Amino acid sequence: MYALARPFLFCLDAERAHDLALAAIEAAWRTGTNPLLAGKPQPLPVDAFGLRFGNPVGLAAGLDKNGTHVDALAALGFGYIEVGTTTPRPQAGNPKPRMFRLPEHEAVINRLGFNNDGVDALVRNVERARYTGVLGINIGRNKDTPNERAIDDYLHCLERVYARASYVTVNISSPNTQGLRDLQEEETLKRFIGTLREAQERLGAQHGRRKPMLLKIAPDLAEAELDAIADVLRAARIDGVICTNTTIDHGAVAGHRHAEEAGGLSGAPLFGRSTEVLRGMHARLGDTVPLVGVGGILRGADAAAKISAGATLVQFYSGMVYRGPALVAECVEAIRRGNGA
Repeated sequence: MYALARPFLFCLDAERAHDLALAAIEAAWRTGTNPLLAGKPQPLPVDAFGLRFGNPVGLAAGLDKNGTHVDALAALGFGYIEVGTTTPRPQAGNPKPRMFRLPEHEAVINRLGFNNDGVDALVRNVERARYTGVLGINIGRNKDTPNERAIDDYLHCLERVYARASYVTVNISSPNTQGLRDLQEEETLKRFIGTLREAQERLGAQHGRRKPMLLKIAPDLAEAELDAIADVLRAARIDGVICTNTTIDHGAVAGHRHAEEAGGLSGAPLFGRSTEVLRGMHARLGDTVPLVGVGGILRGADAAAKISAGATLVQFYSGMVYRGPALVAECVEAIRRGNGA
């Protein structure tokens, strides 16, 4: 069905098409017609971070920023759902237009800028959801919060989402909030993660259950920077790492009419670099820290290749734009067969 709808959606502004697609998925779930969108994969259980996942294929953060469509998205067969990024206060994000499709490259450039209704709204939404599977909540800082006080935003979000999240992802790698990636610098990261880990343990004792905390990193990091990040995360005993966010390197789409648009590039051109970072982090961390592979998954073989490169779990977002919900089962089956590149 998505193959029929895609030409219509691609005639629209990318962000408008995104909103319409989510509304259609929600309507299909509410009317019981969601099986027409995609067949659910057979279970392929995976254990990671102390959690049991129905299958290793998840929805990446960004598609459902406010957690308003959790039940409908879960019905498509994802093994887990990640919502957000959410911030302490609502914010409009960057001026429109701010999302661009590059169909010739199966790519998307976005500079959305953490547009969301704020953490309180997200918590209310996920409290209403019926979904009982693994739910990740991705947290960030508000645009007008300086990095010197960024930890306050992350602590606020961590405390607000803790009871409702299966795991929490700390997003310091989006290229669309000025200065955010500076938090990945070694000494800054050491203090930042140390404070969050203390809060995680305190909240675990308070709630009677420790929730895993993951860090999402950028693909645009030099080898020395990756070495430093791995050392910090190993010492802090982080629960997991998501490799990677979008890239600011648009070289792979040079010449396209949208190539010079500011923002993070995702989709097929990101696959090689994100997988290289994933493989490198696995070499650095071994099996001590489970990794989530995301970036450029457009086919089942891409998901299987991420697993071969060291990922325990995978996620996609741009793949939904180009392939639709059928990609979920395709990825699960490819991983089951071990059909990686």
